[in-house]
Amino acid sequence: MLAVLIAFLPVVLFLAVLVFFDSFKLVPTATLLRGLGMGAVAAVAALAVHVVILRWTGTTPWVLSRYIAPITEETLKACCVLIPLRRRQIGFLVDAAIVGFAIGTGFAVVENIDYLLRLGEGRIWLWIARGFGTAILHATTTAIIALGAKALMDRTPSRGLSAIVPGWLAAVFLHSLFNHALISPLLSAAVLLIVLPMVVLYVFSRSERVTREWVSEGMDLDVELLQLVRSSHFGGTRLGRYLHELRARFPGPVVADMFCLLQLDLELAIRAKGMLMAREAGLEVPRDPDLQAKLAERVYLHKAIGNTGMLALRPLQVTSDRDDWHQYLLRNA
Repeated sequence: MLAVLIAFLPVVLFLAVLVFFDSFKLVPTATLLRGLGMGAVAAVAALAVHVVILRWTGTTPWVLSRYIAPITEETLKACCVLIPLRRRQIGFLVDAAIVGFAIGTGFAVVENIDYLLRLGEGRIWLWIARGFGTAILHATTTAIIALGAKALMDRTPSRGLSAIVPGWLAAVFLHSLFNHALISPLLSAAVLLIVLPMVVLYVFSRSERVTREWVSEGMDLDVELLQLVRSSHFGGTRLGRYLHELRARFPGPVVADMFCLLQLDLELAIRAKGMLMAREAGLEVPRDPDLQAKLAERVYLHKAIGNTGMLALRPLQVTSDRDDWHQYLLRNA
């Protein structure tokens, strides 16, 4: 029982700390559980791949541990990170850190279960090294992959999913360095337990401040824009004139749908930011009975406007590049 606790408890507790200190509660429980599940599946896949490599290539366990496993394991975990990134389920560095750490936690738990089944309880020092060292390593390197990818995608959206490469390279390097055992396993575990989680916590705290500023400033801007759109002199503004010019290129009903979508996106953005502000204050926003209808209307308007119309409407998309994440946040409210 002591071996089990030491093998699993440190990394799970650190994940719980990240979730607890997330003021905005950005990551829904379902997303957190999916992250743990994806990490577990990645660990099973890594174990199977390593068995094949050992049997069919004649590679020694020493070479596998130091050079091959860091690449295969970090690649599988990076693929898990790509899923929520591609689905726009990560809006800020805060939730990138939590989702990445959750995926790494799921991976570490399954890997340590495999070690327990194969080695038994063994010596307690082994499980201290694995629970405080290897498990923390898996979770932290995955968080680094997620943080690096999200930071680069925010800075240069045109990079797309290739933004995951720098974080993946850093994770592979750290993983290989740890597996080289240049110092004793217990000392390595102590260094990992102190240094890497502190780096994640530092980035986490800075991102919380950035998120808080974005929510407050974005809320004011969205409210002003919505008031402008609904005002009688909207037609005289640059946005209004651009929308009027679209009448020469698209049918009247399509332009009307564009105007409705513009208002609806602003309303939903305000709703999402208001929810985040309430959560930070420890309050829970009452459920809006019309929310599902508004989200369904947004899907309908996108289809009615069409791909060409959405491209023409892009200069009027004044909310933010996090619109898809807003919808995800509201659907999970």
